[in-house]
Amino acid sequence: MTIERLERLDPDPGGAELEVIDAELVGPEQQSEPVRYLLTRHTMLAPGEMPPRADERPPWTEDDFRITEEDKEDLAEPDLAENTRINRDSTIRAFQQWCARQNPPRVAYPCTTATYTSYGLHLIRRGKAGEFKPDTVRQYMSRIWNWQPADMRPDPTRVRGKIRLWRQEWAAAGGEVDRAAALTLPYLLKCLEQCDESTNIGKRDAFMLTLAYSNLHRRAELTDLLVKHVRILPTGLLVTTATSKTDRQAKGATEFIADRDDIRLVDRAKAWFAVLKELGAHAPDLPVFRALTVTGRLANRKLATRRGERMKGGAVNDRVQLLAGRAGIPYLGGKKVRAHSLRAGPNTDMIAAGVPLRERNRRGRWSEGSNTADTVYDRTLVKPGDDPLTKVPLGGFDGTA
Repeated sequence: MTIERLERLDPDPGGAELEVIDAELVGPEQQSEPVRYLLTRHTMLAPGEMPPRADERPPWTEDDFRITEEDKEDLAEPDLAENTRINRDSTIRAFQQWCARQNPPRVAYPCTTATYTSYGLHLIRRGKAGEFKPDTVRQYMSRIWNWQPADMRPDPTRVRGKIRLWRQEWAAAGGEVDRAAALTLPYLLKCLEQCDESTNIGKRDAFMLTLAYSNLHRRAELTDLLVKHVRILPTGLLVTTATSKTDRQAKGATEFIADRDDIRLVDRAKAWFAVLKELGAHAPDLPVFRALTVTGRLANRKLATRRGERMKGGAVNDRVQLLAGRAGIPYLGGKKVRAHSLRAGPNTDMIAAGVPLRERNRRGRWSEGSNTADTVYDRTLVKPGDDPLTKVPLGGFDGTA
């Protein structure tokens, strides 16, 4: 039996990518029904090989599509980091509310390309009125796009193009990305001087600042540290960051952080761990950094259902800003000092010291091969002596070209 005719049917433009081919089989006995074959854009056929037949389906039963009640409960648990989930849910909620307000209402999930584009243009108009910055709208639209079903996501091309054009116009008009200042070592020392290390709060803050600077910690990484993650050695600390923003597989990263005479990391670690022991909060699985009362006792965290005994990232930011304000440096180079300044600062210092990007990526837990440490986290303050043209003598060089 041979294939005499193979016809490709025009697929439905609005349908799935599956294409069905009718094949009329001609042999000794004429077939009453043509054989149907299944092709997708991923199908590959070797010479002489036939595509799969439409009537040869996997022998699935109803049980193959069922999950257990235990599976259902596990899937109901969030699979994103807390801060990421909060930001995503807020963005999606705003999108859903906008869709519901339209006349007639629009479908938010799954949304069409027209709905996605219209909402993006709506945010851009609000941004141009001063409510958002281009990067903020880009993040919002990215979250909405990722939230959509993988096989029904809208085409983001036009929205991304409009955001890109708006960002160029915004930058040309003087717009600047809001980034934290770099708390480099001289400024870190000024903040440390504001810590009253005769108190429990001062001991905690001093160790928190020195550790965050030394290991380029993000706020979540810092507040998620457990006692067992920090090992105090005579010449430094062995610190394990169990999870991080770029460590999607949660492999963890362990770094040896050498002590320095200027920030006295080991002494400050010992002082704070002694406080934890005194407070009965030094068990291996308890967090390193704790919220304290004004008298230096453990704060009541019974109502903290999400963070439990851990400090909140916002509290870390508040402490950094408080100490920077007391030191007279709430702003550096026109940028506000925040918790993230303890990440930008050491990277800037290491750039000045000639530390290679590869080593800075490892310490800062940036992805291997990432240039973020150079393109985003280099906050070197520009000084008059940095102008390369000053190397040319006044009046230029003698002689002619």
